[in-house]
Amino acid sequence: MKKLIFVTLGLLFYCNVCAQSIAKGRIFEDINKNSKIDKKEKGLANVAVSNGKDVVLTDDEGYYQLPVEDDNIIFVIKPSGYSIPLDENNLPKFYYIHKPNGSPESLRYKGSAATGALPESIDFGLIPTNEKDEFTAFLFGDPQPYNIKELDYLSRGIIAEASQEKNISFGISLGDLVGDTLDLHLPYIRTMKNMKMPWYNVMGNHDMNYDTTTDEMSDENFEAYFGPANFAFNYGQAHFIILDDILYPDPRDGKSYWAGFRPDQLDFIANDLNQVSKDKLIVLAMHIPLFDETGDESFKTSDRHKLFEILKDYPNILTLSAHTHFQMQYFHDEKDGWKGSKPLHEYNVGTTSGDWYSGEMNENGMPVSTMRDGTPKGYAFLNISGNKYTIDYKAAGKPKEYQIEIFNPKVVAQNKNTSAQLVANFFMGRSKDKVEYRVDNGEWKKMNYTKGIMPTYTETLFKWDFADKAKPERRPSNAVLSSHLWTAGIPSKLPVGKHQIEVRATDMFGRTFTQTSSYLIE
Repeated sequence: MKKLIFVTLGLLFYCNVCAQSIAKGRIFEDINKNSKIDKKEKGLANVAVSNGKDVVLTDDEGYYQLPVEDDNIIFVIKPSGYSIPLDENNLPKFYYIHKPNGSPESLRYKGSAATGALPESIDFGLIPTNEKDEFTAFLFGDPQPYNIKELDYLSRGIIAEASQEKNISFGISLGDLVGDTLDLHLPYIRTMKNMKMPWYNVMGNHDMNYDTTTDEMSDENFEAYFGPANFAFNYGQAHFIILDDILYPDPRDGKSYWAGFRPDQLDFIANDLNQVSKDKLIVLAMHIPLFDETGDESFKTSDRHKLFEILKDYPNILTLSAHTHFQMQYFHDEKDGWKGSKPLHEYNVGTTSGDWYSGEMNENGMPVSTMRDGTPKGYAFLNISGNKYTIDYKAAGKPKEYQIEIFNPKVVAQNKNTSAQLVANFFMGRSKDKVEYRVDNGEWKKMNYTKGIMPTYTETLFKWDFADKAKPERRPSNAVLSSHLWTAGIPSKLPVGKHQIEVRATDMFGRTFTQTSSYLIE
């Protein structure tokens, strides 16, 4: 009899452990937006829910079950036609943190408090929304304030302007939300609240807990403020996948970081895409570029190849990254391990912090902070129509039409040969784009694509290097080769006097932009 009792108790204990390792809940249509399941509100079928690795679909009544461990975040993958409730700071409330014991107490920047046992039901309410297939989203690269003063620069230099835009569905910050001082995450959130729209955040290498010994623990502070570092959502005919692509510590030397993915992250991407129709536009947003920016395998090659293997059968993909503090269009092909039917476009987005809030102060008392490739600081618009997209870059403080900067000599000697050049910096350009110039409304002539340094950026550096007294502002970073420059010789065989230069550029989406300048012939 005693043996039977012990066996029965053992089975009950085992079943209790099993119950505690399974998260259960319901995804429902929250018509009255009170985040509670009311009698007339129905469950939603075929909605994807994940624990960060596995992805399951809800049943006909909206119920799901997922395995969980002691460090999991359960989240719903928003379907098209529904919106997610927002908290007081406009952050989407689509997740539940399950950390029974909380984050390690030893962390300098604290993570999540202990959550205790799993709730009996983890439910997510989704709000029916008239969601269009044509929409626009903001893209912010590297806000990255290192202190409250720089957070004010972000607020006055970017948010005050961008928040006035109309008909924007949501925004994404592509990592490095702050600059290592993770206590700034909350002030950053409160500042971004002023964008007055749903805002998603990617984790960057400057948003990490560096006093950990495993990559799984490096996002504890980020998770406490923003939720999962890897998740997905749908909007219209587009499927967005947000990814943490930073491995810390670097497995090669146990120090610093390396760009790549853990196996569970790759599993999540594959499991997520198994539920996504191949005719959708797939948008991957991460911090560190997939392309090799330094020539020393800055992104783990084997991980890039594994990602590409998962993606290869999807014909419509856009990859977004930041991190570099310059702007670049990159097209992955066979040499990068890409096996898709056409090259994979990666847009390395320009930064809202520019060159880390450096340079001279403008008329509004904020650093000009031009990026190292000559791109003005700013932000981008991702315009989606069905499964197609276009991208616009907006230089902060400039008209939307300002897409090209022209450099040319101010004065040229008449009929004298000169090596001086006309240089066009087409901010969103790529090597295959068509860029032309003409003088005094004459014949259009082709300009030559080149990788070089924008002369106006070099001129900025000279203001520090040739100064007789130390300048109070931070010297900008040294220039890098720009991937969006075109050059031409400057005509000298023209009448004495002022002459107008016009440059026009046609981008990868078939749109044409123009900019003018002038010079004197003496």
